Amino acid sequence: MFDLRYHVASLAAVFVALVLGIFVGVGLSGRGFVSDAERENLQSRIDELRVERDQAVGRVGDADLRGAAFDEFVRVSYAELVRGRLDGQAIALVFVGSVDQGIAQTVRRAVADAGGRVAMLRALRVPLAGDAVDARLGADPDTQGLAGADNRERLGRELARELVGSGRTPVLDLVAADLVEEQSGSSALALDGVVVARPAPPQGGETQELLAGLYAGFAAGQSPAVGIDKVDAAVPAAPAFRRRGLATVSGIDEASGQIALVYLLAGARPGSYGIGEDAVDGTLPAPAPPETPAER
Repeated sequence: MFDLRYHVASLAAVFVALVLGIFVGVGLSGRGFVSDAERENLQSRIDELRVERDQAVGRVGDADLRGAAFDEFVRVSYAELVRGRLDGQAIALVFVGSVDQGIAQTVRRAVADAGGRVAMLRALRVPLAGDAVDARLGADPDTQGLAGADNRERLGRELARELVGSGRTPVLDLVAADLVEEQSGSSALALDGVVVARPAPPQGGETQELLAGLYAGFAAGQSPAVGIDKVDAAVPAAPAFRRRGLATVSGIDEASGQIALVYLLAGARPGSYGIGEDAVDGTLPAPAPPETPAER
């Protein structure tokens, strides 16, 4: 996808300069404040600005055509580009806030198209019910050290470890009634990757600390972890994901974003990809070489 923001900004600047030049020129010449030579110079500059405006319009048109061609290529090639990339893999999908059904459907379809499946879904309730969670953690000697406002990031890291692990989940089991809003699939499964979405607005205080630990915990795991955003996200989560080490995809609702997600889950170099200003590493990562039968 070609980002047209710079073309639009350039075009707008040219238009503003052109309008100001015309107004100033008309005002000064009407009052006899400039000589004929100065007036000719001013008119020459206005003509130059008109040319620059027309060139900017042409560049925007060319970029639109290239962007449309790229979108068409991605749409036609999508199935071939993702086929087999996640063969047999089990992926976790974690929502911060209530499940966004559109995102859930998109992720499930992209993973399935690549040969994998979303084997576990969890939606975490925010903001954090700190007192209730602390009461549960404090009642068990093994988890007392995770209670308290000063331990929120540590708690988030432990929850991340349990969510994507395939062993026991004592901490998550204790706090699930207050923290987990919706769930499906078993946490006992061995997972090959995790996808994180944040439909909820940005959080502050203790909840922010908990989420910081959660994201960092996912990023520190052995499996790929990817944070995702929609194209039109009111407040993109990608910057928060990126600060904590997650790979990100902006524009998961576009075919190019779905390809980027599959590539990252399949082992492509982590980075920030997709559409918009948060996609600082480009539209798509370079895909990792496919595994040979002996490596599977």
